[in-house]
Amino acid sequence: QLQLVESGGGLVQPGGSLRLSCAASGFSLDEYAIGWFRQAPGKEREGLSCIGVSGTISYYADSVKGRFTISRDNAKKMVYLQMNSLTPEDTAVYYCARRRRFCSRFRSEYGNWGQGTQVTVSS
Repeated sequence: QLQLVESGGGLVQPGGSLRLSCAASGFSLDEYAIGWFRQAPGKEREGLSCIGVSGTISYYADSVKGRFTISRDNAKKMVYLQMNSLTPEDTAVYYCARRRRFCSRFRSEYGNWGQGTQVTVSS
């Protein structure tokens, strides 16, 4: 069954860190770019970062640049998002999604969205 499953979310204090995981199954991860996105209540889904098939990082959103790091392990069929220096503004549901071979800045070009994992940053 083709799917992406996010995990690693939770409650963290401001300034803390989390590592999100995106587990791929049912397809060859090494043929797809993977993007991380988030959606806060009442806001549009925001693209955070994307990593290409060879590990080339396409972009980071300005809101997370310098704090978040995307990586992938094709052998384990996993993509990660390391999040540091978290603030309450990072509170959202985080999603991963795939796009064949290359990254794109356009959210509509991604598919097979996971169910999301909740990240809450609060003291």
